[in-house]
Amino acid sequence: MNGADLPLPAVVPDFRVQPEAFTLTLSLGGRYAGQQEWAVQPERSAVVARVQTDFGGVLPELRQVQTSRVHPRFLTSLHYAEGDGRGKASFETAFDRKAGLIMLRQGKEEATAPLTTEYHDPVSLLLWLRGLGDVDRAHAQLTGGRVLIQRLADSEVGGVPARAYFLRPGGAYVYIEQAPPHRLLRLIQPTDFGPIEATLQPSRRPQPERRRRRKEP
Repeated sequence: MNGADLPLPAVVPDFRVQPEAFTLTLSLGGRYAGQQEWAVQPERSAVVARVQTDFGGVLPELRQVQTSRVHPRFLTSLHYAEGDGRGKASFETAFDRKAGLIMLRQGKEEATAPLTTEYHDPVSLLLWLRGLGDVDRAHAQLTGGRVLIQRLADSEVGGVPARAYFLRPGGAYVYIEQAPPHRLLRLIQPTDFGPIEATLQPSRRPQPERRRRRKEP
């Protein structure tokens, strides 16, 4: 498989060649609902993304850790794991291209399926969207089914021009910075509690070190 059926990202994001870290603040109905820490870095023949979500505030306190290994060029999934970060992952998918198999594990249950196309996981899909460019409609294949990505009217998030996408099924909204490095600015995900909004926190500029004044004798 060479991923030729997938549109290539228009601009190569920085995270392919150097580490990247950022934080999203979660809110529900305008009230604090936790935060999400992203760490993305190149590692051997893959890009590895670790996403730790700590729910809180108006939501029950819960931690979710997602780890995705993605193809450095196509940003499709090589391996995906999901759990609470304290032990073995509760859900895991691996894509064995040599054997042509998808291996899925949920709890103690394991299954395999033929690998006939390139797949995304929930994390790799967002990385891929960062470089999608001016495409009105696209599709991505997840293990749970095919996802339709529809381009919406351009918007702004915190005064930053953004491309907006709507994902079906699922009904999620994704806002990506128009200019490089095409940061992930906002996610809106429907849940049983209502739509949870995740918004990028502004990066903090390092403060210059203050020189201590020595008292003259």
